[in-house]
Amino acid sequence: MPIIFHDKSKTFHLKNEYVSYIIHIMENGQLENLYYGKSVHDHGEFDRLHEECLRSQSSICVPDPSLLSMHYARQEYPVYGTGDFRSPVCTIRQADGSRIVDFRYVSHTVSGGKPSLPGLPSTYVEADDEAQTLVIRLHDDLMGTDLYLYYSIYRDYPVITRHAQFVHAGEEGIILERAMSASVEFLDMDYDFLQLSGAWARERYPKRRRLEMGLQGIQGLAGTAAGAEQNPFAALLRPDATEESGEVYGFSLVYSGNFLANVEVSTFDMTRLSIGINPENFAWKLEKGESFTTPEVVMVYSDSGLGGMSRTYHRLYRSRLVRGMWRDKARPILLNNWEGTYFDFNEEIILKMAKEAKEVGVELFVLDDGWFGKRNDDRRGLGDWFCNLEKIPSGIDGLSRKVEAIGLKFGLWVELEMINEDSDLYREHPDWLIEAPGRYRCHARHQYVLDYTRKEVVDYIYGMMSELLGKSKISYIKWDMNRYMTEPFSAALPADRQGEVMHRYILGVYSLYERLTSEYPGILFESCASGGARFDPGMLYYAPQTWCSDDSDANERLKIQYGTSIVYPLSSIGSHVSAVPNHQLMRRTPLHTRAAVAYFGTFGYELVLGKLKDYELAEVKRQIDFMKEHRALIQTDGDFYRISSPFEHNETGWITVSQDRKQALALYAQTLNKVNASWIRFKLKGLDPDTRYRVRYEVVEEPREYSVFGFGPTEGGAEKREFIAYGDELMNIGIVVDRIDFYRLGGDFAAFVYEIMA
Repeated sequence: MPIIFHDKSKTFHLKNEYVSYIIHIMENGQLENLYYGKSVHDHGEFDRLHEECLRSQSSICVPDPSLLSMHYARQEYPVYGTGDFRSPVCTIRQADGSRIVDFRYVSHTVSGGKPSLPGLPSTYVEADDEAQTLVIRLHDDLMGTDLYLYYSIYRDYPVITRHAQFVHAGEEGIILERAMSASVEFLDMDYDFLQLSGAWARERYPKRRRLEMGLQGIQGLAGTAAGAEQNPFAALLRPDATEESGEVYGFSLVYSGNFLANVEVSTFDMTRLSIGINPENFAWKLEKGESFTTPEVVMVYSDSGLGGMSRTYHRLYRSRLVRGMWRDKARPILLNNWEGTYFDFNEEIILKMAKEAKEVGVELFVLDDGWFGKRNDDRRGLGDWFCNLEKIPSGIDGLSRKVEAIGLKFGLWVELEMINEDSDLYREHPDWLIEAPGRYRCHARHQYVLDYTRKEVVDYIYGMMSELLGKSKISYIKWDMNRYMTEPFSAALPADRQGEVMHRYILGVYSLYERLTSEYPGILFESCASGGARFDPGMLYYAPQTWCSDDSDANERLKIQYGTSIVYPLSSIGSHVSAVPNHQLMRRTPLHTRAAVAYFGTFGYELVLGKLKDYELAEVKRQIDFMKEHRALIQTDGDFYRISSPFEHNETGWITVSQDRKQALALYAQTLNKVNASWIRFKLKGLDPDTRYRVRYEVVEEPREYSVFGFGPTEGGAEKREFIAYGDELMNIGIVVDRIDFYRLGGDFAAFVYEIMA
């Protein structure tokens, strides 16, 4: 897994078994990318891939006889103003107003391992031989500024990570107006662009389109989060790339704030993809001796399609982004009271729900919004993180111990970055809000954003939470964030640093997460932002799972979880069984289907078990037993394959396969039932073709008093079935799916879950 420097040709070759990345030092001292793709043999003459040509209107940037023009160079970290007329990744305003910069190669180092980023989340290694890191130092003499470009290549993955660091030593201050994490250039434009787009309750829908000349891309400007609208991820795919074949380049930004993923195709068909902090409303001042580090971008190359890229991200993020004791542990099965009670509960109701949860095998009870301050609705209480003793006389410390005495772990909901005007905290510190002087202050859900650019605000919230966690028996925290930032202005920062507010805010959130997770390593943190508006790699570094969406309807979750899986592992996907009619859509789906979809995530319940009928409670017990048996395969040990897309078909299919290919769990679900339709064969993926498997599944029938397709009234129940087949048969011929069983399963929104065992 070497990083090789060829001094004669001035080329770097980052290479492992899967991927190569070749960099060249040009004659002007700047860097260009000569190749990024499938691993190639190393030699010392890659500089022949460098090309120069005199073109109309090109600006030659070195003395004759060279023909070097930056407009046609495949630059590693491009800037504007010296002959490149495409989008830059770096813009620096200097004291005289100039934005012309000239970073030239000075030196480089190669070392084993991978460094952490100060104040920022990043992927990591546990041994130095897992990765190597190249750091290239460039310098601008006029500014007195160093630019360090970091490249880390993993030994066991087709993964290269990148970030940049600016270190300013000049006497006069500078302003970083654009400081993105990375740029990669390709010689042609024969690619599709893939993004994950959506909104509240329909997060991370995959959108794929052909590249064209000009600008295209996605951005997040929400301030407090990357946002539900666009995820900080982009991919370039060859047009013939499918789930399991073809070339794919993935770019995932380990960051939770404003971002930009920008693609520009020149009229010479060259493609430049840049990703990093969004330059809109960003301006970071550097005085002498100060530095700035950009977030990390994780680049994945796959020659085995989109699925190959996804499985790389899953393995890497599951084992080298997520940290702590919960990284390698299956998640506890929980019951959350929110959709069961909303704000209308007391201690007696909560303990009754906990006892009912214990009886069916639930392991963790989570008390959601409404337990603190005067919080009986969403108009008050945020910021007052002390228990409402009128609702819970025992306090959180007492209630948590009572729940543990029942035999469950106890979890709690918080929204630590927000404040209501009707709160003790606001009355004491009205200046702790993000707001612009003299401007109307927008609100959302009657709440405002606390100014996490201020250390005293973060310290105050930390103090309240530390006291609460230190006194109580809390095993789980659901950390919510229910609004974006408006009027981004901090009363604590001078005028020339207001462009730092949004990034400083995210750094404040990270610092609080770091302090709490370090002090309480046994607590399982789940991030949430009105559902999935903060589903990004930055959050996974602190909270190993994220509430995937407030939309808990099983049919909608097929789409949401399918799209989420393009980047994020199943262990990170918060997925629950909720009541019907569904609270977001008023749709009714079978209890069996609701669980079948939720299995492929962290799994839990959002309903009142005491309202279920006896046969439903019996089914819940079976579901919990089933999940306990298979959760290690789903969450920590399996590789995930998407089989049939809910965005393209009436049917959805996927499978998770153990790494030794001896076990698997597959889902086949339909949306609307069909009459007199064609035969179905469900073809699996990822199995060993030469292994003989036992396949088991159930047809779960709910009680009914009427006849269906020749079947009379029934008391319901689960009919178990199994058969034997080799892996090649299951993948090439498929499983016979009997349409008559869809009627027994409930018709619309029916689903099968198949256990496959060697």
